[in-house]
Amino acid sequence: MSEPAAATGIIVRNCHGLAEFETCVGLQRRVWGGADIDVVPLPLFVVAAETGGEVFGAFTGGEMVGFTLALAAVRDGRPYLHSHMTAVLEEFRDRGVGRQLKLFQRQDALSRGIELVEWTFDPLEIKNAYFNLECLGAIARRYLPNCYGLTTSPLHAGLPTDRLVAEWWLRSPGVETALAGGEEKGAKPAIAPPGAARIRVPATMDELRRGKPAEALRVQGEIRRQFLDWTSRGYAAVGLERRADGADYLLAPWEGNRS
Repeated sequence: MSEPAAATGIIVRNCHGLAEFETCVGLQRRVWGGADIDVVPLPLFVVAAETGGEVFGAFTGGEMVGFTLALAAVRDGRPYLHSHMTAVLEEFRDRGVGRQLKLFQRQDALSRGIELVEWTFDPLEIKNAYFNLECLGAIARRYLPNCYGLTTSPLHAGLPTDRLVAEWWLRSPGVETALAGGEEKGAKPAIAPPGAARIRVPATMDELRRGKPAEALRVQGEIRRQFLDWTSRGYAAVGLERRADGADYLLAPWEGNRS
């Protein structure tokens, strides 16, 4: 399966063979910069590709500049994909590469009768959260404190790896609407559902992580407390409203997948 070249000059396709899987591992090291203990090894890419998962690469001029790794999964007798890792080289970010990888992932999943893709993301990363909730139309109703433990990646800055679980219901009206809006769907302000709860993430989180780790840990703890409270009541994060001083997660009661 292959996707026509987009305006960015990027082609997304399935990865094949040990050499391309090895390139994925190397790209992973460049993006996260962690020690060996935190690196997903080559055999797992092989296993994913051979057991119903996904290993996709984004290529330009024969060079891989991004990839997606997903594992086959089952919950309550229903198959889905857990998209464990998507990476794009820094010099190719903000050029639609991540979107192309996700659209290709959706196309592949639907072609196999799979209607749900999940992945985890850092609730403190406003840009990623916006992409997941507003540009892709995912929702998040589970919060996992310190999901992966403390890692050696400089990107995590020694904080617990708290994660929200994105649920991407591929045929849902929310996803269809988000994808129809394109990469910059959020040029218009997010519309808060009636009675929506809000959880604020300050714009200064990166600065706090680098220079005031104790304060960053305190802020993370407060955001964790709020998410665990609201999700325990059946609320899901359904949108993100960006503000000059950060962003507000918009949470609303959630029933089923609304597909």
